[in-house]
Parts: sequence; structure tokens; C-alpha cells
Amino acid sequence: MSVSPFGVLGSAPVLAGLDPPYWAATLIKVGVVAVLVPTTALILGIVFLFKVMSWMQSRLGPQEAGPKGLLQLLADGAKFIQKQDIIPDAADRFVFKVAPMVVLISTFLLYVIIPAGPSVVVESLDTGVFFALAMSSVSVIGILMAGWGSANKFALMSGIRAAGQLIAYELPMVLAVVGVVIQAGTMNLNGIIAAQADFKLFGVVPFPLFLLTQFPMFLVFLAAAQAELTQPPFDMPVAESELVGGYQVEYSGFRFLFFFMGEFATAFAFAALASVLFLGGWSLPFVASNSDLYTSTAFWLIGPAVLFTKIMLVSFLIFWFRFTYPRFREDQLQKVCWKYLIPTCLVWVSFTAIAKVVW
Repeated sequence: MSVSPFGVLGSAPVLAGLDPPYWAATLIKVGVVAVLVPTTALILGIVFLFKVMSWMQSRLGPQEAGPKGLLQLLADGAKFIQKQDIIPDAADRFVFKVAPMVVLISTFLLYVIIPAGPSVVVESLDTGVFFALAMSSVSVIGILMAGWGSANKFALMSGIRAAGQLIAYELPMVLAVVGVVIQAGTMNLNGIIAAQADFKLFGVVPFPLFLLTQFPMFLVFLAAAQAELTQPPFDMPVAESELVGGYQVEYSGFRFLFFFMGEFATAFAFAALASVLFLGGWSLPFVASNSDLYTSTAFWLIGPAVLFTKIMLVSFLIFWFRFTYPRFREDQLQKVCWKYLIPTCLVWVSFTAIAKVVW
């Protein structure tokens, strides 16, 4: 059980009134996450990959499948499912088959602790931030498995590049969150939202976001998330011009679809984490954490809508960077991490710690 300014948060607050047995509650949670992951991947794929970026680049994007081409991604998914599942003769069959599922499982686990309302959360953990960062790093294992199991030199090179990149950028991502944790005084995600709702700048001026005080950390978090997703300009592990697609090069059919789904669903999860940590999550601006609005039944719908709006704004930044900046060389990629992002985080964490004591 966890206690927050919003009341007592159990493992499944929304189910508390129904009081289902443990096995039924667990099945419901798994079902909710199983629906959310492909749905969020579909939303980002259609909205940003196919439409918003097409408009920004003065092109139409897909137009034939469904109204305005909105069903194109569903058509692509159906096509992937129908394709033959090809496994190279020299591949390690077990490792090759399991790798996409490991990547997707790490994405599933991220959704477990993201709160969409005071009581709308699969599992409210006191160590929610720690859990999220730990689960996000599990995908490195899946990518290494895919690179090794494919028995392809390009896939193996990609796996090694990905491991070096993801392990390096885990550090600035963790440090970017440390400032928020210091300021909020908790690692519970609902607790961080409550701290933002009641936050006063310099102890005087109400300002219901950590974005102002942690703006450099917000930028570092977005850069680290971009690198974790292996999206441009941090896409050396999947560089088509060099590695023919990287660790995914030997995958076809539904296994390739798992990698695609994992990438976009993880992008949604990182945008949700950024929204919770820096933009107040599901809370409304200038509404205190003890407001009766947050405990009303109507907020079960309002909270997710507010969080979704913030997620889409952050996702726009992620995909805007993806389609704007050219790919870094490997040395440039590591230089950005070790010479700029990590020192910036260390300086700002120190500043936050001092400000926390003073104010």
C-alpha cells in the first residue's frame, strides 16, 4: 500500500470497489496493459509518423487506406502478420525467437506504473521512478539477443553499437530524473504529481510544474529518451546506409512487427514519464492536490484526457527531432553524452539540492 496526498493508493485502486480475487485482478491488469501497448503505438504511428511529419515536410502521406489514410498502419500490421516467419539457417533459433518478446516485455512493464489519474494506475509503487528506469534498460538485453542470434555480422555490429549507446545514455536519463526526485521528495509517480500541484517557486509563487525549475533536465531527458529509442539523430544501431537496418535485418513478419510496436509504444511511455515528471501528469494547473475534483468519479475521465494531451505535446517534440536532425557519428554520439549531458545533469542536481535546502 502507498499513501499520497490523494489518499490511500492500493495495487489496483480502480478495482477496489469491485473487490475481485487476486487472480482476476491480475488478469484485468495484464489485459489493460496488453490493449494499451499496441493502441498507443498505433496512435503515435498514425498521428506523427504518417500525418504530422508529412504535413511538416509538405507531402500528403498515406491517403488510400481508410479516411485520409488513417487505416494504413492497420493494413501494414495485417500485412506483417501474414508474412512468412523466416529464421536464418545459422541463427540461434531460441535466442532469435525470444529477442523481440524481451524488447516488447520491457515496454509492457513501463506501462504498469504510469498513472493516468489519482486512482487510475495499474500498480502504484513507492519506487515507481526506479522501476521505470530499470525496466527501460531491459530492452538492451533483447537488442543484444537479436544481434547475436541472427548470425549476421551487420546485426551483431548493430547490437554492440546499441549496447554501448543505451548503456551510456542510461546515465543522463537517471541523472535527469534525480533532480525531480530531490524536488518532490518521493519516487512515487503520483507523489511527484502531487508535489507539482502544490509547488511554489522560491516558496512563494505558485507554479504547478517542475518544467521551469528542471528545464535543462527536461531537455536531457528528451535527448536520452531519443537515444534509448535509437531514433535519429541517435540511430547509429539501425543505420540503413551502413547496417541495412541493424539488429532487425533478419527479422520478418510478426517478429519485425514486435520491434516496431516496441519502439513506438516505448516512445509513448517515455513521453508519459516526461509528462508526469516535468509537466504535472494528469493534474490540472493551479488546482491543489487536496481538491475534491481529484477524488470525484468524473476525474477518472478528465485525468487520462489531461495526461494524453501532455503526452501528445511531448511526443511531437520527440518526432520533430527525429525528422529534423541528421544522424550523429558514433564518436559524436558518445561525446554529446559524456561531455555535455552528464556534466549538465551533475551541475543541475547540485543546484537543485542546494535550492531544496534553502527554500
